[in-house]
Amino acid sequence: MKIARIAGTGRGVPDKVLTNADFERMVDTSDEWITARTGIKERRISSDDEALSDFAIPAAQRALEMAGIEGSSVDLVIVATVTPDTSFPATSTQVQDAIGAVNAAAFDLSAACTGFIYGLGVAESMIQTGAVETTVVIGAEVLSKIVDYTERSTSVLFGDGAGAVVLRADEGERGLLGVAMHSDGSLGHLIDRPVGGSRRPLTKERADGDRGYIRMRGNETFRVAVRSLADVSNEVLDKCGVSPANVDWFIPHQANLRIIDAVGQRLEIPEGRTYVNVERYGNTSAASIPIALDELNRDGKIAEGQLVLLSAFGSGLTWGASLIRW
Repeated sequence: MKIARIAGTGRGVPDKVLTNADFERMVDTSDEWITARTGIKERRISSDDEALSDFAIPAAQRALEMAGIEGSSVDLVIVATVTPDTSFPATSTQVQDAIGAVNAAAFDLSAACTGFIYGLGVAESMIQTGAVETTVVIGAEVLSKIVDYTERSTSVLFGDGAGAVVLRADEGERGLLGVAMHSDGSLGHLIDRPVGGSRRPLTKERADGDRGYIRMRGNETFRVAVRSLADVSNEVLDKCGVSPANVDWFIPHQANLRIIDAVGQRLEIPEGRTYVNVERYGNTSAASIPIALDELNRDGKIAEGQLVLLSAFGSGLTWGASLIRW
């Protein structure tokens, strides 16, 4: 059976930086309060005229450039996001056109912060069956468009950006060794955006009041997130016959430093092997893992043959993990 190997990575992030000091002038908060509860110091924020594709496209282009692959060789483009340019057409088709992937199918995938892991799982399955040879998987969000910047508990958390990988069918042992994915719709109310879909369309009246912002029940979400991330990480490690002690890099979803630390302790990941960049980007949802993966890769910190564990949790609720041999 073919294995899905990562041939290239890339990222695209906004130029604008919103710091904790900026938030001190916007809402009743402080750098100390934000840092102590989240570990976040700053986040990248898109401008009014920037949309998701403005970051997803360069992320994909950089991943293809690293892989040495022309867009015409791509068979499938997946964009994992909950903040597409438009409800339709899918943002993935805009990416497909921009990168010259004239022979590729394209679709968007909605699994919130777990979207990139879900995208890897779908792409891996299609590569293993022989349906495709080369896939671009992108995790991207512009959450600043749906954040209430008068509400201090959630507004300080989120940032914008995109990360991408090129997956290619390979005969060797390097690539995705396993993926685990789960969901629980009964807990969907913990993180949601109730206005803006067909259940409660964003009418003019609602635009003047409830504008379809993100809602999150933080304390409840924290407990479920830690347990789910640890469990699914152990699940994929067990499936692959790998001990946490043998993981070279753990890249969790960059939601909150307290969650990251708690999960690392539960998994007993060796010190220094968990990659964290939440202090510079905040929670970029589906983009957080591929952005971190690209940083590690371009900095030359991942060596060939090393084991990389990815784990994410998000609205839905959804959660998942993947183990990669680099």
